[in-house]
Amino acid sequence: MSLASETRRAAENHPFLITALRADVVNYTAAARFLDVDGETDAVATALRRYAEELPEYESSAGDVRVTMTSGIGPLEDPADAESDGGDRTLAVGGSAFGPGGEGYTAIVASGAIDASSLSCGLAALDLAGIDVAGAGFDGEDLLIVVERLDGANAVRAIERVLESGSNE
Repeated sequence: MSLASETRRAAENHPFLITALRADVVNYTAAARFLDVDGETDAVATALRRYAEELPEYESSAGDVRVTMTSGIGPLEDPADAESDGGDRTLAVGGSAFGPGGEGYTAIVASGAIDASSLSCGLAALDLAGIDVAGAGFDGEDLLIVVERLDGANAVRAIERVLESGSNE
């Protein structure tokens, strides 16, 4: 495998680096050291520069996004019963589900100009804000993130900031 191929492969294992390469905000020498690819640091940095030139430019996708908060969400004891009885499940993954009727959690829902990367960026923003996530999902049109009730307002602000800034690329 060539040094260029090895460098690309190593970079692709770190999605944040690909985003930074696309946005042209990379210190190539530092990135080359970070990747720890066998070869001279300068050669790896050059391979990264060439790879960055081939990547599509980072484009801000700021658009019309609406973020809302719904309190009174909690874990459902039996998610299957809620569905078969016509009950509402806000979020279900595997054998776990959240829905109305609880008091410990808040659902943050974003809709509008979003995609799957919006969920990823939203989760990263919440992590940076120190907000724990109890559950999350994306259905192609809306994203939903469940957080503890007391973190709801801060979570809404964090999600709004990242989605309205167009950082969800």
